[in-house]
Amino acid sequence: MDIQVIKEIITKECAVLDIYLTAEQVDLMMHFAKLVFEANKRMNLTRITSNEEFAVKHLIDCLLLSKVGCDFKGSGIDVGSGAGFPGVVIAGCITTSPVTLLDSLEKRVNFLLQVKDKLNLTNVECVHARAEDLARDKNYREKFTWATARAVAPLPVLLEYCAAFVEVGGYFLAMKGNQNRADDEISDAKNAIKVLGLELISVYKFELPLNMGERTIIKLKKKSPISRGFPRKAGIPSRKPL
Repeated sequence: MDIQVIKEIITKECAVLDIYLTAEQVDLMMHFAKLVFEANKRMNLTRITSNEEFAVKHLIDCLLLSKVGCDFKGSGIDVGSGAGFPGVVIAGCITTSPVTLLDSLEKRVNFLLQVKDKLNLTNVECVHARAEDLARDKNYREKFTWATARAVAPLPVLLEYCAAFVEVGGYFLAMKGNQNRADDEISDAKNAIKVLGLELISVYKFELPLNMGERTIIKLKKKSPISRGFPRKAGIPSRKPL
């Protein structure tokens, strides 16, 4: 890992994309990168290990959320946060509002707790739970202004995992890859969008720097309270998508 290479790519390519970071934010992301690379030697956090790919496919990919017309004010939740993409990037570079990082694997949550401490992210809460279970907790159900998820599940399944966290009037941002595949997922999710009280607002399509592929961010708004029957019990959404 060469932090200087990652820093140079972030600085140059963010300027091209009109994404503006302070020097402190860039340094914080470099510290985060070091933590991920070090922990990745002991546990499976990411298959991306090259400097260029890490800078673009992880950090810049997450920073694209700043370009989708969401101010990230009010509390938010990153569902299936994994190594902290995009939740840590959001909390460190996009908002000072509270950000909850949710993951079902305890060792990943323990890593996120270390990141929170070492980066002094006072606006972050780390929670170990399944989304299907936590979404039924009155302290988390429909309590968030926004929610995100990246590389977690196909959109019909993902919406059932996430919709219950978002308050009426709030937004869910689904981070997807290939644009044609994302379009197919949106088509497949028409029933889920209707059943879960959501409305498709916009589909943002990006080309990653250095010819590293396409990214799509799907923005939905919560229009009405979700039925108490959702999300269904663990395992059912993936086996029987809406």
